[in-house]
Amino acid sequence: MEGRRIEATLEDRTDATAVRAFLKNPTETLPDAVVSVILGGTPSLKALREHRGLTRAGLAKACATSAVYISQIERGERRTGRKLLAKLGKALHVEAGLLEQHD
Repeated sequence: MEGRRIEATLEDRTDATAVRAFLKNPTETLPDAVVSVILGGTPSLKALREHRGLTRAGLAKACATSAVYISQIERGERRTGRKLLAKLGKALHVEAGLLEQHD
């Protein structure tokens, strides 16, 4: 009994610390619909691009690349380098790691 109470108290403190850290430096959260689409198999680049209301051409222009290249990345035919990944993250207002492709 005592152990469960201590555990619950520690969890509450951890949660409170996380909330305080978020409030000091709030970051954008993604809507459940976007997360669901990504978890359903849609490439994160495509889901986030569409969420931001960008066309492939618009994203390509913002990243100094081509719409064809963006399309190939979204279809998994090409991989991104670190520099382009950073540009994509900046253009989409997300951490570049969210756009990394996984096999």
